[in-house]
Amino acid sequence: MAAQHRNSARWADALALGLRQGEALGLRWDDVDLDKGILRIRRSRLRPKYEHGCGGTCGRKAGFCPHRRNTRSPTGDVKSSAGRRTVALPAQLVALLRKHRAEQDAERSLARQLWHEEGWVFATPTGRALNPMTDYKQWKGRIRAAGLREARLHDARHTAATMLLLLGQPERTVMSLMGWSTTSMVTRYQHMTDQIRTEVASQVDNLIWAARTEGTAAETVTVRRDSLAAILPLVEDQLLTDGGNDDIDMTELESALADLHTALSVPDTEPRGDA
Repeated sequence: MAAQHRNSARWADALALGLRQGEALGLRWDDVDLDKGILRIRRSRLRPKYEHGCGGTCGRKAGFCPHRRNTRSPTGDVKSSAGRRTVALPAQLVALLRKHRAEQDAERSLARQLWHEEGWVFATPTGRALNPMTDYKQWKGRIRAAGLREARLHDARHTAATMLLLLGQPERTVMSLMGWSTTSMVTRYQHMTDQIRTEVASQVDNLIWAARTEGTAAETVTVRRDSLAAILPLVEDQLLTDGGNDDIDMTELESALADLHTALSVPDTEPRGDA
């Protein structure tokens, strides 16, 4: 859905990298090296601060003055020293940014003399820096158009952080990628990832026992190989952490996990479809 709109790479950037809004809107193309697949966070986009350009005679607030003047610099320092960082780009995001740059080049040609060459990665159709409020409204519009639940723009950053922790990345690595200066931020997310692991373990328990009901020991359940490979470590990690569930026969569970590992070790010889 988002890919149908301009600046669609903006939202992939938010979800994959977890950049703060100001960090994303403050990116210039000289901060991005698509050949090396890296991105440098050096500045943050600031919200405009307006003053009257009419001497206060319009009767409106400064932000709505027909002759308003922005008194604040477009960018400022990042939130902390840890915020100045270099982030590796996933291959899919590199491809999206290449496409985005080509689309921006086309907009530059179309705008001709109206184009402002300011170097922003995410810009208006005439090359100006995006207003944070405009960016926020576009996010909300994409959420509604996709039929998703209400979500804040900052929730994309929470999603990226949670995924890094679920993937088992070391605490210091997560801090570096997210631009956190203290370990307290990791602790705030830890209860979320523990809850997710518990829920996954419970779902796998149900899957195993549904397939192993009395009298149907030979019943077969089809599971995607990559899904099985992703779930097994989470289940085993949860068992090691919690020591299992008193309502579960651990001998039978260990046997079931061994069966799943065996199935995973068998070479995949079936042709893959396009699904």
